[in-house]
Amino acid sequence: MAIKLGKNHYGKQAVHLTRVIRHPGHHELRQVTVGVQLSGDYERAHTHGDNALVLPTDTQKNTVYALAKEHFTGAIESFALVLARHFVSRNPQVSQARIEVVEHPWQRLHFDGQAHPHAFVGGGSEKRRAVVELPAGGAPPRVWAGLQGLLVAKTADSGFVGYPKDEYTTLPETTDRILSTEVEAEWEYTSAELDFNALFDKIRLGMLHTFAGHPSQSVQHTLYAMGERVLEATPEVKEISLVMPNKHHIPFNLTPFGQENTNEVFVATDAPFGYITGTVVRE
Repeated sequence: MAIKLGKNHYGKQAVHLTRVIRHPGHHELRQVTVGVQLSGDYERAHTHGDNALVLPTDTQKNTVYALAKEHFTGAIESFALVLARHFVSRNPQVSQARIEVVEHPWQRLHFDGQAHPHAFVGGGSEKRRAVVELPAGGAPPRVWAGLQGLLVAKTADSGFVGYPKDEYTTLPETTDRILSTEVEAEWEYTSAELDFNALFDKIRLGMLHTFAGHPSQSVQHTLYAMGERVLEATPEVKEISLVMPNKHHIPFNLTPFGQENTNEVFVATDAPFGYITGTVVRE
């Protein structure tokens, strides 16, 4: 029986980078986590212990920091493209570089309507994400963007009725419930030559507008509406995938205490939870 090496890659993960961008009169604080994956001619490294083509992962880490001073001044997608092009152009054994950048947002503090020049507050659970895949040989890069940890809720315009029922069903139908989810979204761009910051802001705001205004019949219903809005409004996006777990808020039974719960008092539960995903594409 013949044995050979299958698909493989290697790289450096969890490279934590903080960058202070010093503008006249104020600073920006940028914090990201970078992952590098290199694919290519690494068979002899696996089969013979020959490291002649293995760029050390420590070198990859150092490259992230060294290139950050000049090149990490704008969109995380742009920085990921710089890193991918560096590794592909400098290492002929690399057939593809994949770079992932996750940004942990900081916002300038405001006092009396004025932004403080160099003091910041963390952005909570939400993170912005970018992925670049660049093949060797002159093929164009592919660029994905997205977000994680976007916690949203609404207390009206949400229901869940008409579902199958059997002997194990206890969930009552409702036309008035809390809809809460922690959105994770990823979309692929049509080009690597775009205004990534402006597009990210537009897409994020569009999803929030849709979530708030959509008369939801289920999480699936709202997930599709949010993806549909992005594709209709943004021709630069090929497709979008969303993950929207249902963060359940269960009405608490106040009857033993002589009170009626008119959808005002709830138990927030962490687990178990509904897990809903979907990809919205163009035909």
